[in-house]
Amino acid sequence: MAKSKTPSARIRTKGERRAAGKLLRNKCPREAHAKVIIGTDAGRDVIKLIKEQNRDRLENLVPVRHGRMSQSAFAFFRGTAGVQAHDLAGTPHSGIIVQACGDCHLMNFGGFATPERNLTFDINDFDETLPAPFEWDIKRLAASFIVAARWRGFKAADARRIAVRMVRAYRESMLERVDAGVLEAWYSRISFADIKTIAGDDAEAVGRIEELEAAAQQRTHENVFAKLVSSDGGKVHIVDEPPLIYHPDDREVTLEVITKFLADYRETLPEERQMLYDRYHFVDLALKVVGVGSVGTRCFIVLMLADPDDPLFLQIKEARPSVLEPYVPKSARAGALAGHNGHRIVLGQRLMQAASDIFLGWATGSAGGRDFYVRQLRDMKVAAVVETQSPSMMRAYAKLCGMGLARAHDKAGDAAQIAGYLGKSDAFDEAIGDYAEAYADQVERDYAAFVTAIRSGKLVSDTMPGALEAVLR
Repeated sequence: MAKSKTPSARIRTKGERRAAGKLLRNKCPREAHAKVIIGTDAGRDVIKLIKEQNRDRLENLVPVRHGRMSQSAFAFFRGTAGVQAHDLAGTPHSGIIVQACGDCHLMNFGGFATPERNLTFDINDFDETLPAPFEWDIKRLAASFIVAARWRGFKAADARRIAVRMVRAYRESMLERVDAGVLEAWYSRISFADIKTIAGDDAEAVGRIEELEAAAQQRTHENVFAKLVSSDGGKVHIVDEPPLIYHPDDREVTLEVITKFLADYRETLPEERQMLYDRYHFVDLALKVVGVGSVGTRCFIVLMLADPDDPLFLQIKEARPSVLEPYVPKSARAGALAGHNGHRIVLGQRLMQAASDIFLGWATGSAGGRDFYVRQLRDMKVAAVVETQSPSMMRAYAKLCGMGLARAHDKAGDAAQIAGYLGKSDAFDEAIGDYAEAYADQVERDYAAFVTAIRSGKLVSDTMPGALEAVLR
């Protein structure tokens, strides 16, 4: 825990912190970010790295994970945060440390409801969060746009423009945020009204935003209840849809285990939210496969009821060590691990998000002593539909993500120092554009190796789409 400053300590001005950031260019020129995409590991083996990330996952779901990753190079990229974390180690960085997302790709941004039930746009996945160089989040996000744009068949020039637009939005947003006060930065958020303002008179963009707003209204506990729950003989339960939703072995997850876990989780909530939580009663629990990178980790959905028609769905998600942990400087991660990976994730989310889930908490499972964190399931959560975005729409979305990442880094970092390093020119933007294109090339090579490993039996997948044949020709 950081020591509080003594009353006599001199406070550095924004101008001084900005100048200090500018001086860091001497140690790490902005152009240097374009030159190295993989650190110092000459013996890099992507299949070995993937297998390491599979360790201690549910064995029956590892083939599902591989199947989801095999759908495209973009899906593969989403499932390999650990690979890029390994690759970022040893690459140039300024030394400016922020609370990093750790898995900052374009699908880990989206809309969700604030406690006031207003829609906001923000980062929405923090499983890998940890203090780390601010450039790492930017590089992963930029690479994700290049990989996604290629997957969509966009021209190379369009793909690069999209990635560079994201970086420019980050840089310009950080420059604008320098003059804001700490509390102003802490409370700032990107509302859907703000997004409409950014869209201006772009009818297509405004239409997409309104579609997402309408979709969010349908992603409530009541609608989830109708889709996931059934009643047999008056007994309400979550419906099994194996292998994606199923009830765990009663010998491992007993009512006693669940009750103890939920009681421990309750203690991590603020007192007034404990009182809110107490109005609900546990009804059922099931395993649910989620995402791409998370497949195979232990993830449960819990049905709680305050009344027969008044549900609350919680998601209990296994909290594994951050993929960044082996690579960040010890001085940066000291005191940030919180002794519990669920606590680490909750802390990182509260630090980076503008407004966090009121039911966000953590606890330890009694079976195996695994760490977990808890949040609401589908609380008006929506995501961009990348599959239908045009180049111009993806470029607008990239700008939004860049602004959102700048807001998150500023909230738990120092906008003045980062802005001083980035400067007013496009030197950093273009360097990251170069990095993103080169790393996307590496992702495609890794994806081809991954598909080959599935075909040869080195990795097991639950699916082998015909589209994969083209990768090997």
